[in-house]
Amino acid sequence: MHAYELMVIIHPDLDDEAINQALDKIKGWIIAGKGKIIKVNDWGKRHFAYPIQKQNDGLYYLLDVEMPPSFNKELERNMNILEPVMRYLLTAKKEK
Repeated sequence: MHAYELMVIIHPDLDDEAINQALDKIKGWIIAGKGKIIKVNDWGKRHFAYPIQKQNDGLYYLLDVEMPPSFNKELERNMNILEPVMRYLLTAKKEK
């Protein structure tokens, strides 16, 4: 298992139920890939430096996760097809 940070930007016009469904789907994929969710930080609504998908704001979430490196490709493929997700970034944490 490796430690990762997953930053997700979700479309701001969605209601709370749709946002929670998107986050639950992401968490479900990680757990199904034999990973663990350590922490989910809600960074709230933030303004973009430039428009993304004709939007000026987005809802930011930072997930601290542990998962096998072999699952990265599948997670990224799933993130690309999840409609509420505007952008995401998966980065590996430095090992101590």
